[in-house]
Amino acid sequence: MEPTSNEIDREFRFFRTYKNGHVEKFYSTHKIPLSNNPVTGVQSKDIIISPEPAISARIFLPKIHDPTRKLPVLFYIHGGGFCFESAFSPLYHNHVASLVTEARVVAVSVEYGLYPDRPIPACYEDSWAALKWVVSHSARNGPEPWLNEYADFDRVFISGDSAGANISHNLAVRVGPDGLSGVKVKGIVLVHPFFGGLEEDDEMWLYMCPENGGLQDRRLKPPAEDLARIGCGRMLIFFAAEDHLREVGQRYYDELAKSEWGGSVEVVEHQGENHVFHLMKPDCEKATNLIQKFGSFINQN
Repeated sequence: MEPTSNEIDREFRFFRTYKNGHVEKFYSTHKIPLSNNPVTGVQSKDIIISPEPAISARIFLPKIHDPTRKLPVLFYIHGGGFCFESAFSPLYHNHVASLVTEARVVAVSVEYGLYPDRPIPACYEDSWAALKWVVSHSARNGPEPWLNEYADFDRVFISGDSAGANISHNLAVRVGPDGLSGVKVKGIVLVHPFFGGLEEDDEMWLYMCPENGGLQDRRLKPPAEDLARIGCGRMLIFFAAEDHLREVGQRYYDELAKSEWGGSVEVVEHQGENHVFHLMKPDCEKATNLIQKFGSFINQN
C-alpha cells in the first residue's frame, strides 16, 4: 500500500517529512523586489550568476562620493537553516543595505540552493561558484559593471549569519593559505555561527546532507587542519548570550585559538539577546552596535 500524505516520517526544527516524500517547511520565505533608497543613496540590482544550477545574487552599491576611490567587497551569505530564507527577503535586503551604508562596501548577497529542492552540499557549492564569479571581475572585465568599476579586490570580506556563517567558514577554508588569484580575502565575519553540537540540529543537518561524514563531518565540526587553512588574516565573531548556538560558537573559537591558523580574531557578545536578534529587531541599540562593529572591522587599517 502506498503511504498517504499524512503519515509523518521525521520532524525537525524547521520542517517535517512525510513517508510519501513530501516536505513541509515551518517557515515561508517572502521575497521583495530590489529598491533604491533615496535617503541613504544605496542602490541594488539582481543578477544571475548561473542558470543551471540556479545561482543568483542581489548586489548593493553605496552612494558614490568619489568615483576614483575603490570600495571593499562584502560577500554575504544569508542564514535560514540551509532550508529557508533568501538574499531577496526583507530581512536580508534591509540588513545588507544597512551594512553597505555603514561600511561603504559593494555587497554581493548570494541566493544559493536550499533543501529540499537542492540538498546539502548545494549551498556550499553554489556559494563557492558565486565567490569565483566575484573573483572573475578582478581584471576589471567581468559581466557586472559595479564590480568592475568600484570594487577593491585587495579588500574582500566573506560573511554570513547562522547557516551562512557556517558556509562562510567553509569558503574561507577552501580559499586556503594560497588565496584566490587576483583578489585578497582580508577577513571573515561570522554572526551567531552554526557548527553542530546540538543533537536536534545535528540530525537535521545530516538528514539534509545525504552524503555526509557523520557527526565528525568537517563542514559540521571543523577539524584543526581546516581551521589552520582559513584563507585570511582577520576574523570577527558575533555572539548573542541567549543564543542556543552560543556554546557551539565558543567551541569553534576555542578550537580556532588552539589551531595553527595564526590570524587575529575579535569577539563581540551582546548580552540578553537571542539568535539573529539583529534581523528581528534591526532598530534596537544592540543591532545598531552590531552594524557599527561590523563596519569598523571592515574599514580598520
